[in-house]
Amino acid sequence: MSYETILYDVKDRIATITLNRPDKLNAYTATMGIELEDAFIAANEDDNVRVIIVTGAGRGFCAGADISGGAGAFDTKSGNTAMFQGVKPRRTGGGFVQTIYDSKKPSIAAFNGPAVGVGITLALPMDIKIASTEARFGFVFARRGRVPEAGSGWFLPRLVGLTQALKWCLTGRVFGADEALAGGLVSEVVPADQLMTRARELATEMAENTAPISAAITRHMLWQYAGQPTPFPVMGIDGALSLELGAGPDVREGVAAFLEKRKPNFPGKVSQGMPASFKPAPR
Repeated sequence: MSYETILYDVKDRIATITLNRPDKLNAYTATMGIELEDAFIAANEDDNVRVIIVTGAGRGFCAGADISGGAGAFDTKSGNTAMFQGVKPRRTGGGFVQTIYDSKKPSIAAFNGPAVGVGITLALPMDIKIASTEARFGFVFARRGRVPEAGSGWFLPRLVGLTQALKWCLTGRVFGADEALAGGLVSEVVPADQLMTRARELATEMAENTAPISAAITRHMLWQYAGQPTPFPVMGIDGALSLELGAGPDVREGVAAFLEKRKPNFPGKVSQGMPASFKPAPR
């Protein structure tokens, strides 16, 4: 699969998407957004893919929007800036944000270097976030006269809490990996030379030990219902899902593998086996 601004590779049931403009610290363009969306769709349509890792080539993860065109980099009226050039998404609606959020495959963001502006907000819908000691983060929008985009006004407070989100967004300052860990933005910080090894360890743990359908439903339940004021909306679906899945082949295989002390070989596929009782939350 060939792209202009990213690399896409599948190995051992793990799809790795690499933002690939290293000479620009992988600065974001509209083409990159479209290609990121397309790569997530491709991974979701491939039953051979169990987990998706996203990282950056070279020294950076994504240094934010490509503003090499100067002060007009965000001029939506021109329609031809790096951020808004006339490229067509594969689907309409929320673009790569919606595609990542709706993914049936768990995703891991592996921050190898600076992730600033859209370079961090594009990763917020990903499920697990780990960082190299070389990573730097910044919600710098107020320093550019802009507002947080890519749905980050919804994602960030849910991930780190309102107080922390306000502090980072209203100061707009760049901060290091240790602060990101302390603030709950990432779950682990590892030495730079161990980042991808650790990302693949996490991905392999999921790929080898969890059922694809269960993982798909679980990430949707946690994302969609964690913000509800009571547990009752999710209780309205988890009972039916437990009953339906409990009678299926994945549960039988999971229990048998546990009793026989072996790795499971789950037969279910997200392309055709999602339970009828699973209904994503309304938008």
